[in-house]
Amino acid sequence: MTIETVVLLMADVLAVILIGLVLLRVMGKQKFCTADKPVNSNSGLTIFSDTQIKRATRNFSEKLGEGGFGCVFKGTLQGSSVVAVKKLKDIRQGEKQFRAEVQTVGIIQHINLVRLYGFCAEGSKRLLIYEYMENGSLSSHLFSRTSVKLIWELRYRIAFGIARGLAYLHEECEDCIIHCDMKPDNVLLDAHFCPKIADFGMAKLLGRDFNRALTTMRGTIGYLAPEWISGLPITHKSDVYSYGMTLLEIISGRRNAEKIKEGRFTYFPIFAAVKVAERDVMCLLDSWLDGYVNVEQLSRACKIACWCIQDDEDHRPMMGQVVRMLEGVMDVEVPSVARTKRVYALTGQREERKILGTRSSDLHKAS
Repeated sequence: MTIETVVLLMADVLAVILIGLVLLRVMGKQKFCTADKPVNSNSGLTIFSDTQIKRATRNFSEKLGEGGFGCVFKGTLQGSSVVAVKKLKDIRQGEKQFRAEVQTVGIIQHINLVRLYGFCAEGSKRLLIYEYMENGSLSSHLFSRTSVKLIWELRYRIAFGIARGLAYLHEECEDCIIHCDMKPDNVLLDAHFCPKIADFGMAKLLGRDFNRALTTMRGTIGYLAPEWISGLPITHKSDVYSYGMTLLEIISGRRNAEKIKEGRFTYFPIFAAVKVAERDVMCLLDSWLDGYVNVEQLSRACKIACWCIQDDEDHRPMMGQVVRMLEGVMDVEVPSVARTKRVYALTGQREERKILGTRSSDLHKAS
């Protein structure tokens, strides 16, 4: 056997080994399995059949809720694992949401993100199987008269958990993930009222080499950042704006915009910004709490909310900063209420609004 023959044989062997390693790497990343078994923290996404889902939900007999993309049903898998099954309705829009959810929450895990257990993609059917959240949505506890009301300690803990979840999406994942629909309806509470961000159907994955994304998706009026309304490319700071609106609602127990008479609305963030600047935050607190609040935490949360809803995205904090502010590790300055100008309010009505405009250097200082 010549030296040339030996070299060629060795090259062939190395090629086979390399191909094998590549296949192992690819297969290792695909954590899908088809077994109908109780979900557990170590399993990957499970591929369910339509028959399995129908059996688990008793033919979709117990509806938990309904949204723009479909309905959510309660189900029980073999082994008594209780789940929530989202059934997407419109195949074209549903396919886009389906892919967005599987590609985001399907590959990451965090205590403050709802967990996706698996999915079904048979024919035109698109179903997503999530962990079941016993206490429903945050919005039901803030705005419904029949749901359990939240004491201040719970509200602050929930606000902190949401901030941690968003900080993880923006700053700790391999790709920056913009949720694009942050609001109390999309925050679910488990049996211990631990908040988990849900509904990633509009989410955008932003590579670390890019910092902006164009979106044609419609968000929720009242939570959209000004740049989104203007049709400009968005960044993770759009989520920060939505978080600020959500935080104001957690504090006050009221919607950010409320109709007072035909064609007229009150825009709560304007009132909140003025009161924060005047250092009069107690009037912003949900009246149901009857003043039972940690005043220092209330003041801190109100200031953070007003920084998050700055019109200029450069003046909004990062979510990691918000976490540290809520922890008390980082102090928070009072945002000033600057100029007044005419803009379209989020309701579509032209009205006077106070625009928050301050320098980002005034945002915070190390304590």
